[in-house]
Amino acid sequence: MKSYRKVLALDVPKRRQFIHITPQVNEALRESGIKEGLCLVNAMHITASVFINDNESGLHSDFEKWLEGLAPEKPYSQYAHNGYEDNGDAHLKRTIMGREVVVAVTNGKLDFGPWEAIFYGEFDGKRTKRIMIKIIGE
Repeated sequence: MKSYRKVLALDVPKRRQFIHITPQVNEALRESGIKEGLCLVNAMHITASVFINDNESGLHSDFEKWLEGLAPEKPYSQYAHNGYEDNGDAHLKRTIMGREVVVAVTNGKLDFGPWEAIFYGEFDGKRTKRIMIKIIGE
């Protein structure tokens, strides 16, 4: 069994942003040479998420509104976590959206259902963030 690891660095200019990363994951899979196995993609930050859903801007807008309704950014004073930092809401949003995804690899391709794509969700950006891709198989 082989394994392959790649870390992506993304410059995230906004505090909150959804970034389509399926092309980068596909490139890592191609680089790995693995044809059958599993691909793990995870956020390497406690205020970020990796998730699978539809690549549709209306849906991403809905996520933003829904998450902001559940854990509004302001007032910062509403979160016991906020003191040195002002990102209590980002931790909660990440918990809701999840840390990672695992996708089957079949015949050298990500084995998706219809409309599925991989996204990085950032909830406390404005700096470079990292995503880890780990592929195992043969």
